[in-house]
Amino acid sequence: MPKTVKCKILEIIERTSNVKSFRLRPEEAVDYQAGQFMSVSLDVNGSVQSKYFTISGSPAIKDYIEFTKKITDSAFSKALNELRPGDELTITMPMGRFTLDRSNGKIAFLCGGIGITPIRGICQYVKGKSLDKDIVLIYGNHRQSDIAFKEELDQMAGEFERFRVVHVLDNPQGEWKGYTGFINKVTDKAYFHKKLLRKKFLIIRSVFFSFAARLKW
Repeated sequence: MPKTVKCKILEIIERTSNVKSFRLRPEEAVDYQAGQFMSVSLDVNGSVQSKYFTISGSPAIKDYIEFTKKITDSAFSKALNELRPGDELTITMPMGRFTLDRSNGKIAFLCGGIGITPIRGICQYVKGKSLDKDIVLIYGNHRQSDIAFKEELDQMAGEFERFRVVHVLDNPQGEWKGYTGFINKVTDKAYFHKKLLRKKFLIIRSVFFSFAARLKW
């Protein structure tokens, strides 16, 4: 059952120019699974409003609960962006079934933009627990500067041999040696058919991005 608790903001981390992570310390412990989401409630122009956000961190990290948001011009987003460490808000969690399937040893995630948030939490959890999983993440963005968690994901791939991240950009700037185009064009390449599909990966799509409507499956 979801639980409603008050939280204090411990830290706010800028992931890109318009994406921020908020690390919260709840006043009481709340259990959850990697990939689940929560409701965040705060004062917006004198009234309490609530929005849903995926938990972007691993439940194995006990010091805080983290969610990540793309900052927009909405009233809620502006109010959230004005908060500082030490401020309080209310969360209700956990919710959702986008969680790790322990029966599948091979998983391929396809996602774009801010859709990375539940996947990042799952990958953190698998690495932290050294679970018996092979994971390939195909992550689409517009430009290099739009890639949330890039350094962390690349470092994770370097440290955890059973995890690989493939970055795909549809509008790269400057020098870019990675894949270019839309995710479906990249997954059509022989590499992915031979290396992924032949191995019977479980394919999970989490695409919340402006080019998602143009993907063909």
